[in-house]
Amino acid sequence: MILLADSGSTKVHWCLVTASGQATDVRTDGINPLFQTSDAMRNCISNQLLPQIAPLLWAGTLTHIFFYGAGCTPEKKVFVQRALEGVFKKAEVVVESDMLGAARGLLGHEQGVACILGTGSGSCFYNGENIEWAVPSLGYILGDEGSAAVLGKRLVGDLLKNQLGDDLKEAFFAEYQTSMADIIERVYRQPFPNRFLAKLSRFCADHIDDERIHNLVYDHFLQFIRRNLKQYQAGTPVGFVGSVAYYYRPVLEEAMQVEGLPVGTILQDPIEGLKQYHKDIIKPTTE
Repeated sequence: MILLADSGSTKVHWCLVTASGQATDVRTDGINPLFQTSDAMRNCISNQLLPQIAPLLWAGTLTHIFFYGAGCTPEKKVFVQRALEGVFKKAEVVVESDMLGAARGLLGHEQGVACILGTGSGSCFYNGENIEWAVPSLGYILGDEGSAAVLGKRLVGDLLKNQLGDDLKEAFFAEYQTSMADIIERVYRQPFPNRFLAKLSRFCADHIDDERIHNLVYDHFLQFIRRNLKQYQAGTPVGFVGSVAYYYRPVLEEAMQVEGLPVGTILQDPIEGLKQYHKDIIKPTTE
């Protein structure tokens, strides 16, 4: 039995897989070592994950944990590993970046360009086993073009600066029951402003038929393509995972076509592909 995890800043999709192929999916709050301590991550695992999967576990059955997560840089992934090992003491724990998880989930053992468009964003050239090179994402302040957090930031900035019309501004405040003061408080003084901005970006999905919102989202994708994807080898199929890529697929494909880039697979998350990638390591229960 193995445990897979695809973690963004907003949520973690966990999947417990047995040798017979039975899979159980659960979700918890996001885990990101750039913003959380080991204690905070361990509390999330103990209080949110463990109660959901405990009835499915018994001594000696969970052999491996493969955790792919946002913020899991070479310097930070050790903190996630410690948090998981503190709860699952008998399992072998492997922690890698969410970007590698996306690439393996999308491409398996084939080479190509893989992208994440979720709360954050990222891209890489994958050689069929590991990431060969990647344009740095830089986070939602300096980069993360194409992400929900930056889309939310652009949306709110345009609304508050009266760039999208009074009707959309009024609709936004009514839908989210918020104000300029509340937004400033959440962005500048509260934790996880990226999560907050990502949630606000859902307004774009609800109003995508409005030309002003469509153009905002379209330009958002153009920025991702021009500042990131144009640096990879031309003609290589590009795959995407993440809620932004999945729910705004028509606009994303429109922008990709205009820029002359081929679109490969688009998935909401990479778990199904990761099951296939790691299937050979799942062994029958012996205890």
